[in-house]
Amino acid sequence: MHQSASAGHAHRGPDAIGDMLRRAGLRPTRQRAALAAILFGQGDRHVTAETLYDEARQAGVPVSLATVYNTLHQFSDAGLLRAIAVDTTRTHFDTNTGDHHHFYLEATNEVIDMPAAFIRVENLPDPPEGCEITKVDVIVRVRAVANRK
Repeated sequence: MHQSASAGHAHRGPDAIGDMLRRAGLRPTRQRAALAAILFGQGDRHVTAETLYDEARQAGVPVSLATVYNTLHQFSDAGLLRAIAVDTTRTHFDTNTGDHHHFYLEATNEVIDMPAAFIRVENLPDPPEGCEITKVDVIVRVRAVANRK
């Protein structure tokens, strides 16, 4: 298991957040910095644009849902977040960018990490000519077992 690129970001001050954004090639605007502080201030976790938007509003950060979507995708493109496309309607973002896989809890629309070394991905095919495999995402969908009588 690789260490998360975000490891150690918890409880960082504004200067550290600005440095993190600059190292990722992003200008630390007020909104980016505020969203990054909310995202990375609680350790590794999974969020959707909607949950981050709600947290930002509760924290008094004046930001639109569109800005949250754009910022999450910018952070993902810069390698600060890992995008997890569960279906065509919702993307979850993981602050842990290291190699790991996920459970998707259908009843609550939550994504949680699988235990380390839970799944081994073997015998991958060679990628098409001129391409390389960058990562393999395994998402196992789970739901509560119906009561059987």
